[in-house]
Amino acid sequence: MTLEEQINADIKTAMLARDQARLEALRGIKSAILLLKTSPEGLSPETEVKAMQKMVKQRKETADIYKTQNRSDLAEVETFQAAVIEGYLPKQISEDELRAELVKIIAAAGVTGPGDMGKIMGLANKQLAGKAEGKMISILVKELLTK
Repeated sequence: MTLEEQINADIKTAMLARDQARLEALRGIKSAILLLKTSPEGLSPETEVKAMQKMVKQRKETADIYKTQNRSDLAEVETFQAAVIEGYLPKQISEDELRAELVKIIAAAGVTGPGDMGKIMGLANKQLAGKAEGKMISILVKELLTK
């Protein structure tokens, strides 16, 4: 079952259950998928994951803004939607697993100093796409290269 089929089935289930909060999040995912279908990149598992990661990041940032403005009611909605979307993303690897993978990538590339961080980031983002956040990858690469 493709992601689009899964989302459509879950939308039907949410409609029957009258779960408006979940339905709104699922419709957001469906909208992103429909936009990807018409985009030049096209619809692929990789582009789906990237789009959903972007949606999660946007919702978390929006929730943080709402929290700083003492609007916990709106922050809860954004946090809930982020959680629903994360349910369709591949499982994220832990920091220790990420560190081990980055050590392998750095060793394979034969890089020794922080001057080659861009090269490592490119390799790491390709190999770890969807498995780890870019921000965490960047922090750990910088840490490993400055040792």
